[in-house]
Amino acid sequence: MSENILEIRDVTKSFAGLTAVKNCTFSVRAGDIHALIGPNGAGKTTMFNMIGGALKVTSGAIVLNGDDITGAAEHERVYRGIARTYQLISLFNEMSVIENVMSGRYCRTRAGVVGGLLNLPWATREARETRDKAREILDLVGLGNKGLEPQLAGSLSYGEQRVLEIARALASEPKILLLDEPAAGMNPTEKVRLAELLVKVRDMGISILIVEHDMRLIMGIADVVTVLDHGVRIAEGAPETVQKDPLVLAAYLGSAAAHA
Repeated sequence: MSENILEIRDVTKSFAGLTAVKNCTFSVRAGDIHALIGPNGAGKTTMFNMIGGALKVTSGAIVLNGDDITGAAEHERVYRGIARTYQLISLFNEMSVIENVMSGRYCRTRAGVVGGLLNLPWATREARETRDKAREILDLVGLGNKGLEPQLAGSLSYGEQRVLEIARALASEPKILLLDEPAAGMNPTEKVRLAELLVKVRDMGISILIVEHDMRLIMGIADVVTVLDHGVRIAEGAPETVQKDPLVLAAYLGSAAAHA
């Protein structure tokens, strides 16, 4: 069995008496695509925000690669190997495509503003290496042609912007990539390309934890699926097993009925 890259240990998150996540435990194995699914309000995004550091846990522990990072700041978690995208696209629209990817490598560089302004040889070399790495990542995600010219990120199609966010996250050299609804708003062709990209990223040895409502996409690429309902883990296992679980079916059917 693969070593766990991420462990969620009995994690709870409460907001003024409302418990969004309750005593949740699961692990992401190194080199897996692990899906976190559940009806609206299940606690998926809250869990992502705790793993990424935007929210503090009420109780429990988050362990990355064997190290407890429960109290670590967001920037420290990025440095340690956690990168993420968000439900809403948040690119630097007035910067070029390649500059957006380069910005994702900030945690791996040391020149800073002073080094760049002084045009120090080592800072110039680092900037060149950062740009070269950004080009490699753009080629990887299928946007290589967009990085050859000063094309603004805001001029890309919606689907391309989604992919560019993944490219920027990859630039930080993550051990685990957290993707929050990356297929939202994509057309069927774009979703197929996204699935191919995520499998490629996994095969590079980067673990993926993904929240996604497109069950066809999830069931086609996930190695393991964890299901939350009202902040509680109700099922976990292989995709073909989870989708037949009575508790999972009840959670989704109940959610659908409530919104009928």
